[in-house]
Amino acid sequence: MVAKSKLYISSVLLTTVLVIGIGGFMFISNESFVDSLYMTIITMSTVGFGTLHELNQTEKLFTVFLIIFSIIVYGYSVTALTEYFANRNIFQILKIKKVQQEIQSLKNHTVVCGYGRNGKQAVAKLKQFNQPCIVIEKRKDEIADLERDNILYIEGDATNDDDLKKLGLERAKSLITALPSDADNLFVVLSARQFNKDFTIISRASNESSYGKLKFAGATNVIMPDKLGGAHMASLVVTPDLVEFVDRLTIAGTTNANLEEISVNSLPDEYLSKTILDMDLRKKTGCNVIGFKTKEGEYLINPDSKTKLEKDTHLIVLGNKDQILKLREHF
Repeated sequence: MVAKSKLYISSVLLTTVLVIGIGGFMFISNESFVDSLYMTIITMSTVGFGTLHELNQTEKLFTVFLIIFSIIVYGYSVTALTEYFANRNIFQILKIKKVQQEIQSLKNHTVVCGYGRNGKQAVAKLKQFNQPCIVIEKRKDEIADLERDNILYIEGDATNDDDLKKLGLERAKSLITALPSDADNLFVVLSARQFNKDFTIISRASNESSYGKLKFAGATNVIMPDKLGGAHMASLVVTPDLVEFVDRLTIAGTTNANLEEISVNSLPDEYLSKTILDMDLRKKTGCNVIGFKTKEGEYLINPDSKTKLEKDTHLIVLGNKDQILKLREHF
């Protein structure tokens, strides 16, 4: 604040010098406004241009006073500017403004709260699918990782409503809160749902008791990483071949994929109200429809071939890499 006030004072002093110079030359030399402005500027800047006429004693003394006053004001202004930019890094200010502009241009993006282990994994997966995302993080070590990974972020507290407002939640497609504390995740879910009633909220949880609270607060899905990891390890003991096979099915990357989700809304109009059989996916691409999501959000495993394709429904398709590529090209 002190540096800012000094900057303000220096601008007032520079204006004062300009007013005194113009007024003085108009009064002492009986010059016009434009000529007085010219004389003041060349005197303040000490560029060395010639005067409009031979100066008398009074004019010379006034010019000397104006030069000395200008030098003092310049010195003060340079000090104020140096102090201001020393206290507030100009590059950091420009960077913050650039980030704000990028956030304003975001639409249908994902907000990730926290850049710890789970947050990093979430961002990496979003990047694989070219999904726009922004991270909010307050821990210095994690911010250094965000800088290194060249991830769009803001430094702030996800549990603070003022910081959440900066993330464009009203235009976001989804939010992932992966903070270490279940209480913080609960607070984020409650706050975020107030900004956007419709978008998807996915929350991390550590304790079983937090699951119901997060769902009640408005989380669409609640993920418990420790529980999932333990269940996966146990499955490798009970049904190792099945788990190994499922692990080999991927949804990542442009070419390295075996599973694909197709939104019926994105298909040509000619497919609406048709059946899965009418699509003839197997013949056209070699892929098989293994799942179907209804408008009500219900999942059908191995759906009937007579299932109708309606608005807001989704198909889940299985195929090898070449078949998935053919599917993307065709649809």
